[in-house]
This record gives sequence, C-alpha cells and structure tokens, in this order.
Amino acid sequence: MKFIDEARIEVIAGKGGNGAVSFRREKYIPKGGPDGGDGGRGGSIWAEADRNLNTLVEFRYTRVFRARSGENGRGSDCYGKGGEDLTLRVPVGTVIRDEDSGEVIADLTRHGQRALLARGGKGGLGNLHFKSSTNRAPRQSTPGEPGEERRLHLELKVLADVGLLGMPNAGKSTFIRSVSAARPKVADYPFTTLHPNLGVVRVDTDRSFVLADIPGLIEGAAEGAGLGHQFLRHLARTRLLLHLVDMAPPDPAADPVAQARAIVEELRRYDESLYRKPRWLVLNKIDLIPEAERQTRIDAFVNALGWHAPVYAIAAISGEGCRPLIYAIMDYLDELRRSEPPPAEETPQ
Repeated sequence: MKFIDEARIEVIAGKGGNGAVSFRREKYIPKGGPDGGDGGRGGSIWAEADRNLNTLVEFRYTRVFRARSGENGRGSDCYGKGGEDLTLRVPVGTVIRDEDSGEVIADLTRHGQRALLARGGKGGLGNLHFKSSTNRAPRQSTPGEPGEERRLHLELKVLADVGLLGMPNAGKSTFIRSVSAARPKVADYPFTTLHPNLGVVRVDTDRSFVLADIPGLIEGAAEGAGLGHQFLRHLARTRLLLHLVDMAPPDPAADPVAQARAIVEELRRYDESLYRKPRWLVLNKIDLIPEAERQTRIDAFVNALGWHAPVYAIAAISGEGCRPLIYAIMDYLDELRRSEPPPAEETPQ
C-alpha cells in the first residue's frame, strides 16, 4: 500500500430535523391541543485513532464526509430520530487542523482516542413547546439547525522513540534491518527508502523502543529538494535522533564532514526545535576502513566536526557495534521516562 501522510478533507455534520406543527385529533376530544414533536439532532462527525492503520490513503480518494441528518418531528408527541454519528478512523499519530484557521483540533497519539470534528445541528422545536395560557393552539415551530462544516488538513506524524537521519545511502535501512524485525528495501542507489519505516527494537524481554527510518536528506531539503523534506515532520515526536554518517563513501571526492554539516544545517533551517533535539553521531561502515586506520579516522572526523555528543562506530551490515548502541539508547530512554511526570487524566467528553 502506498504511504500517504497528508490529506485534505471536508466534513459536514448532519442537519437537525424540523419541529412539527400538529394537534391532537381524537373522537370526543375536539380540542386536544398541540402535540407536535421536536426534530432529531443531526449526526456529528468524530475522528478515532486506530493502531491498525498506518496511512491516510483512504482520505485521498474520498474527500467529503457527511453525517446523517435528524428526522423531522411528528404528531402525537413523536420526536424525530437523531442522525447517526460518523466516525473516521485514522492512524495513531494523526494531527488534525482546521484548514482555514490553522487551529489544531486534535492530536491523536493513543489507540482509541477520539475527537469531535463537526457537531450535528440541534433539532427544531415542535408546537408542543409554544403552548401557553394565552396561546392554546400555537402554530409555531422552529426548523432544525444546520450541522457544522469544516475543511480539515490531516497530517500523520509517525510515533517513534528514535529517528534516523542522514544522507542517502548512509546505511539507515541496513541499520534498522540489523537491529529490528523491519525489512525496508536496501539497494546501492540513492533514495532506496521512499517512505518512513518503523521497527521495534527489542532489547530485553520487557524492554523495547520504536525506531523510525526517514528517507535520506540532501542539501536543500528544507526548501523541498530530494525526498527527505516530505518526512522531516516524522522526526518531531522522537526523543532522540541518530545521525548516521557513511565513513567510507563510494565516491572518493565525497567529504563525510561536509555532508554531516549539511544535514545539521538542514535540520536547523527546517525547524529550530528539531535542531535542538538530542542527537547522537553514528559512524557507519567502519568495516570498510582498515583496522589500523580506523580509530585515527574516527578521531579526525569527530574533531573536524566539533562533535561533543555521544559517538558510536558501527558496521550495520554485519551488526558490529550495534548491540552496545541499542543498549545505550534503551538506557537513555528509560531514564527519560523515569524523569517524566505521570500523564494527567483526561476528562471524558
């Protein structure tokens, strides 16, 4: 299935039913009085997060969603039936914004979490409500109110603890294959990864974290060059970024230090908060460097880059150095979780 992480839709809640004008008509009761019932409420439209979905593709082909209107009121004090609510199921991690105002309506981060997108209109009042001591036979009623209409922008941000970033062919897909059960496509040409891949890294029986492989960035990505700019948003929810660098690029003229700096600059230009996220440097493909030169090359690279955060050297294809790295990540995430306050209880709507 094609990965779709953005969609624009229109939601139209149901109209309320009209109130009825009716009078009781029975034998031997010539003046039974008004008995017109109220119209039913229009159906509302809700969004619900579903962990079984991983794309917004359903909303690319159906753009307008309408809830049912309420039924009109009837005589004999019969109220109209309310319109059924419509629930749109979206992947966990979906952010829903009002297209016109830009207001965030919902940020659905848990399975089963619901949000009201458009409220159905109220039903109209029947003439039963207008009876008084001076108006024994009212012929007034009110029409049902229209339901809310909204144009919405749906944006999926994958939920992952750790995000991978780096130039194309830095070895991100190979790394995620090495440490998790995810099986992204791996090849020796640029932009092998065309959409984000998620992998669950199981460290121990009851300890694991989610790793996101984002398509490779290139210089100018913040302005739309290449593919990576389309998916930078998926790094927004991560707690830690791993910056993978190819230490043995196939092109002898390529400068790994310049490439690493270009990636950092793209992050800064795209989003300052993303730029300030904790980042660890992961130097990949060290198996292609002669062992006698390996540490010297690593030290020279780190010094030239002026890097002060943690640095790990790995060979993703063989798994060398990967286990210490994922254990360090797990310990870091555990420490973050212990320091976080417990989530506040939500008030049900």
